Amino acid sequence: MLETRYRAARALPLGAISRPAATGSGVSVRPAGAETRFSLRARFATGTALKVAGIALDAPINTVGSDGEVWIARLGPDEWLVGGPEADADLLQGRIHEALAGLPHSLVDVSHRNVGIDVSGRQAAAVLNAGCPLDLSEAAFPPGSATRTLLGKAEIVLIRATAAPLYRVECWRSFSTYVHGFLNEAVFGAEGSAAL
Repeated sequence: MLETRYRAARALPLGAISRPAATGSGVSVRPAGAETRFSLRARFATGTALKVAGIALDAPINTVGSDGEVWIARLGPDEWLVGGPEADADLLQGRIHEALAGLPHSLVDVSHRNVGIDVSGRQAAAVLNAGCPLDLSEAAFPPGSATRTLLGKAEIVLIRATAAPLYRVECWRSFSTYVHGFLNEAVFGAEGSAAL
């Protein structure tokens, strides 16, 4: 099968929309830059040490690993969401296929389906909890956590890769305007609470 190595330029659905950090809440909601994303499904024997970009695939479920550019969120026993620089899409795809050579797996490019929104600041967890039912405390959702959940009425993948108060909300393109607007309304509510 002939593989095309040229990718169509992608228009980001949220464009350059961003909300600067608000004085009262200290929260910023910004569309993430363009990234390549893959949905990976694979089954392999427990204890099999497989790595992609130096990141172990056998990490516990609901965790995320990163090498600084590439991130891999394990969402289920045989399901991962993989992200990285848009320019390295073909390279990342090759690295995944190489790591899983000889093992049955499915790798689907979902770059045009998914949209990332970064929520950061000291009240970021409170803003997310305006529509997300998860306990986002340090003990329940520490750095290195990732899970599928809901924000309002939209299904999302919530990722917290570092100790900084920075969360990545991954959602489908068709939900992105709703999710972005919901988060901005939650920031507005947090500002009102901080003013009281």
